[in-house]
Amino acid sequence: MPDRSFLDWPFFEQRHRDWAQKLEAWCAANLPVDHSDVDAACRDLVARLGDAGLLKPTALDTANPGPLDVRTLCITRETLARHDGLADFAFAMQGLGTGAISFFGTPEQQTWLDRTRDGKALSAFALSEPRSGSDVANMDMAATRDGGDYVLSGEKTWISNGGIADLYTVFARTGEAPGAKGISAFLVPADTPGLNVAERIDVIAPHPLARLSFDDVRVPASAMIGKPGDGFRIAMSVLDVFRSTVGAAALGFARRALDETIDRAASRRLFGAPLADLQMVQGHIADMALDVDAAALLIYRAAWTKDMGAPRVTREAAMAKLFATDKAQEVIDKAVQIHGGDGVRRGHIVESLYREIRALRIYEGASDVQKVVIARQTIK
Repeated sequence: MPDRSFLDWPFFEQRHRDWAQKLEAWCAANLPVDHSDVDAACRDLVARLGDAGLLKPTALDTANPGPLDVRTLCITRETLARHDGLADFAFAMQGLGTGAISFFGTPEQQTWLDRTRDGKALSAFALSEPRSGSDVANMDMAATRDGGDYVLSGEKTWISNGGIADLYTVFARTGEAPGAKGISAFLVPADTPGLNVAERIDVIAPHPLARLSFDDVRVPASAMIGKPGDGFRIAMSVLDVFRSTVGAAALGFARRALDETIDRAASRRLFGAPLADLQMVQGHIADMALDVDAAALLIYRAAWTKDMGAPRVTREAAMAKLFATDKAQEVIDKAVQIHGGDGVRRGHIVESLYREIRALRIYEGASDVQKVVIARQTIK
């Protein structure tokens, strides 16, 4: 049984504890899923999460508008990741892909949200390019005004849900000013002519990823999210909310690694005694438990701060993501070591965790970039 005592911390309300209990029951009955066909698995996961009402926190409820509850998002990602990394991915992309529409979309654009919250449509966030990952302002993709339309030309890459999404939030240079101030955001349905999957990208922990080409993709001016030149601000506002949830997913992986390690140490015998009797193993477990709790405190501080109405939590979210993802990598590495040969056996849970965690230290702001963000925010 995983440690759930953190839900008694003052960051949470009873509704969060009720949600966690409901989610845990669903995960126990439905996860993990078969990963042999990740596209089909993600579509199925989104549909089943939607049927169970578990995608409701990912986007604005147009019938009852209000801010997204970041604590609920973090609890959900942590719990799903502990059970199945692909389930966490499927949930997370429904939120990240529609975040700009939730926060800045017009009523017409927000009609998509009922479909994504119900699991009827998959969403994606198309920001990264071959020459601009962490340096978003170095974007090449152009959106040129042509009468009542914009024409999008260029490429996006490392796009999660690329090739299976039904709608993309796309960022392109509209040229109102140099650098970050000349970028705008657009809602682009997947069936728009000229939008093509140029390449599917295979990674060490399989997820649906793609490089997309935009060959004179024509969208109406009404597809723009927010105002011309607001794209960078919109992207950063979305990441400001969802960056903490990346840390929560890492925390879920780390909790699972700690649980598996405790079971291993109790059941495995070495030199005539349980592995858990060795002081070196106890030292590793102590370090793992410390890192898990410290990560949880940073994550739920950032989430609570945002939920209490802070306009931005750039520093808190960066700290949470940096610490949680880096420490989860260390926790999982210790789990692999304590499991010995089984820890690198393909298909073993700690082996899969070892592959799953690595990308979280890169996407939505690489660890080195988070240090720059934290330093600048602290100095300021």
